Amino acid sequence: MSLPLENAMRPSDGSLAEGVDAAIEAALTDKRLVGTVVLIAKDGKLVYQRAAGLADRENDVAMQEDAIFRLASITKPIVTIAAMRLVEQDRIGLDDPITKWLPDFRPRLPDGGEADIRIHHLLTHTAGLVYTFAEAPDGPYHRAGVSDGLDTPGRSIADNLKRIASAPLVFAPGEGWHYSLAMDVIGAIIEKETGGDLGSAVADLIMKPLGLSDTAFSVRDRNRLAAAYVNGTGEPQRMEDEALVPILDGTIRFAPDRIFDPTSYHSGGAGMAGTASDVLAILETVRKGGAPLLSADTVKTMMTDQAGGHMQPLQAGFGFGYGWSVVTDPVAAQAPFSAGTIKWGGVYGHSWFVDPEKKLTVVALTNTTLEGMWGQFTIDLRDAIYAAI
Repeated sequence: MSLPLENAMRPSDGSLAEGVDAAIEAALTDKRLVGTVVLIAKDGKLVYQRAAGLADRENDVAMQEDAIFRLASITKPIVTIAAMRLVEQDRIGLDDPITKWLPDFRPRLPDGGEADIRIHHLLTHTAGLVYTFAEAPDGPYHRAGVSDGLDTPGRSIADNLKRIASAPLVFAPGEGWHYSLAMDVIGAIIEKETGGDLGSAVADLIMKPLGLSDTAFSVRDRNRLAAAYVNGTGEPQRMEDEALVPILDGTIRFAPDRIFDPTSYHSGGAGMAGTASDVLAILETVRKGGAPLLSADTVKTMMTDQAGGHMQPLQAGFGFGYGWSVVTDPVAAQAPFSAGTIKWGGVYGHSWFVDPEKKLTVVALTNTTLEGMWGQFTIDLRDAIYAAI
């Protein structure tokens, strides 16, 4: 499935193309990014597409539009869509306790009491789980050796769930919002429900119906896989086999070769690799109402704040639906997005957003952590697009 590229991709006034090109060129010239693929769809038509910079700087390999990227948290909306397909099939219920599938996964409340985690809590990051990178170096997840789904090649999901469950929740389910390993737990539930690995479920539930074949928990063509880089002094540095990257108050552990290890569990929060065109096709399917994957009512639910307002004190003007953040108040968010815009990113260097009011979908995949996820490039790109439309 792909979108037709209008002949007017670069209009005579050049406003959209020139603005986006300028944002890309500035990031490359300033050596904030190594390479990127940017796709923009408007009214269901591809109005901008460009591959720029290098996929592999050390070997002088130019970025191509069909480059494959390690997707990190772009995995989350894909796995969420798979989960919601199972909800529509009455195989999973949003209010079901997760112990229905994972009877031994019972992390305790902060006071030591029993917790009641539901599917809804996992999908909205309101379960009380966290990420290892978001806690202090001597925190419970660190002590338990929990993997964030980006590191520790060869780890099984059963092993990681046991480690996660040994640590207490940071709040009672439904009483707060914290970005977390919840989608890895959802992935394990999908595996239990479908009887296969998560990759097979995602392929059957999403990729095959849309005719997509480049996005998975493995890499079909390694020659197309972009090398991974991380912000560095002077220019981005190539990511080592075991990389530690400071983020907020913590540190993320990366193992870029994890994607090549078939014994690594399929991380529902961070484990996929894929192309910009596949990501755009999935997001456009959502924007246009969900068919053939989901009903319009389900999509509307997913694109509405489902986190009980708990995200807004942490990020003004935003809520969290199922699979992504939702702009609830553009003024408070201090952003040009329309109300109802959904967005998220990926820590390997990606950003995307869907503005349903403007019928606009933007996917910007890069090979540079963290610039491509929340650096100046993402702001320049966003502002250039909205200035043009």
